[in-house]
Amino acid sequence: MPRPTRSVPGSGVALWSWALMALVLVGALAVGARRGDGPPSEGQRVHRITSQIRCPTCRGLSAADSDSPAAEFIREETRRRVRAGEPDAQIIAFFVGRYGSDILLKPERRGVAGLVWALPAAGVVLAVGGLALAFHRWRPRREARVSAADRALVEEAMGR
Repeated sequence: MPRPTRSVPGSGVALWSWALMALVLVGALAVGARRGDGPPSEGQRVHRITSQIRCPTCRGLSAADSDSPAAEFIREETRRRVRAGEPDAQIIAFFVGRYGSDILLKPERRGVAGLVWALPAAGVVLAVGGLALAFHRWRPRREARVSAADRALVEEAMGR
């Protein structure tokens, strides 16, 4: 006698619609992640550079976001240097030389400032290692195998 077949939820048309939605999502992500064509404009470069530099007077904002006179000077000096054809790293180095490395919003990844990047990563590694060790200790242990001679010794000691 043939077995009755059951309809499985999520099969057929639903499966193809999910596959189509996944394909559309991957396509949209690929188009969205693609960089613009050509080199960045002068304004884009100025904004990118000044977004990496801290406002010297307000400390909580980048030079790109602040309206202070010091931030305005940094934006104008950056614009002048971009027009002169200086590379981004050279412009940032100018401001670091003038104000010190504290002017950077992101600390450098070398020297003592590199600890800002290394310590959190080391903490995560140690935490995961500690959890692994704790779970290893907490797991149930197998019972020890007892030989017949061991059983006889226990029986004798208990006086049976």
